[in-house]
Amino acid sequence: MGCSKVPALIEMGLVNEAEHKSLFRRDIDSPQRKASSLMEQGSLSASFRERTAKTPKNSVFQSFKIVILSNKLNLLLPFGPLAILLHYLTDNKGWVFLLSLVGITPLAERLGYATEQLACYTGSTVGGLLNATFGNVTELIISIFALKNGMIRVVQLTLLGSILSNMLLVLGCAFFCGGLVFSHKEQVFDKGSAVVNSGLLLMAVMGLLFPAVLHYTHSEVHAGSSELALSRFSSCIMLVAYAAYLFFQLKSQPSSYAPLTEETNQNEETSDDDEDPEISKWEAIIWLSILTAWVSLLSGYLVDAIEGASVSWKIPISFISVILLPIVGNAAEHAGAIMFAMKDKLDLSLGVAIGSSIQISMFAVPFCVVIGWMMDAQMDLNFQLFETATLFITVIVVAFFLQEGTSNYFKGLMLILCYLIVAASFFVHEDPHQDDI
Repeated sequence: MGCSKVPALIEMGLVNEAEHKSLFRRDIDSPQRKASSLMEQGSLSASFRERTAKTPKNSVFQSFKIVILSNKLNLLLPFGPLAILLHYLTDNKGWVFLLSLVGITPLAERLGYATEQLACYTGSTVGGLLNATFGNVTELIISIFALKNGMIRVVQLTLLGSILSNMLLVLGCAFFCGGLVFSHKEQVFDKGSAVVNSGLLLMAVMGLLFPAVLHYTHSEVHAGSSELALSRFSSCIMLVAYAAYLFFQLKSQPSSYAPLTEETNQNEETSDDDEDPEISKWEAIIWLSILTAWVSLLSGYLVDAIEGASVSWKIPISFISVILLPIVGNAAEHAGAIMFAMKDKLDLSLGVAIGSSIQISMFAVPFCVVIGWMMDAQMDLNFQLFETATLFITVIVVAFFLQEGTSNYFKGLMLILCYLIVAASFFVHEDPHQDDI
């Protein structure tokens, strides 16, 4: 259609002005659209090439150097074989326990590192599930070995201690160190997700509280069996709730757990670009398998030496299980939470500390009850009155500290001091069922 005929057609009403403009826009825009589509395809292929180029190709020695030789904490690795050697050469359970404890510490940290490396290739959803699975694998392995040996109280106390350690010690150190680095301002985090996490922790307390109350009020319908049946039913409900929480957090509403400001998003994007994976995907999988197997081996010797260490050191088993074992198991979480807080990424610190507490209370504890059910072990959710009260008060204290959505070094100091009170309480606490361990 020629340009001279268009005004006449407009006057005749056969073509309106909008159609006239659209005709020419279609002709003009089509080359631009083609160019933009080609540019998009080019950028996509470039980003694909960039991701492919970022995938490291290491030799066996380079991979060993990155995972084992690059971390100074791995200087403690020889203590693991030394503990195994002492187990067969001497009867000193105290030294076997101590060396096993020290030897597991770098393994727990390297497990966290290998999980982070694998998460670089899987995306946020699968990466979150990996962190949920391997974040507390040390505690789970120790608990399963203790269950096999019939040490139910050790399982309960170890898992309880891990929850307390994450909520008070790990989070407190993160708040304290972050507050010292950013002493000129108050650090902020997402208050909405903190409230959801506090609610989940209170649900976990509810699951532990009712079996204990049922036991101490002697109000069971069937003495000895109702408490166990309630624990197993509640454990299944807690596992369903945890699965729903994972779906909600990772799939349904992931934006609810995003950082608060655009500036934080930009900082995270730049940091993600800087933090490229150091090992390949298959290297991470192989290292995860090796480290998990080594932790499993050492955990067996560690659990066998707990009673002997308690006798030789004259320290209650409750203190060893609640305080010493979780500090080792939470080594990776402890370092990660502090590092994120010192980079002003408190949402990530909370995800490490509080998220790990949720994993243990809503997944590891009921999972051990179900595993004990399969093993025909009398593992239940009755953690005894003193332990349940300690957990309840701890959750309330942490919930109060999180309700404002801000943190500073004073809040961190208060949480650390609360943990010292808890540690002192378990040092003088004698477990009423210690003879049954």
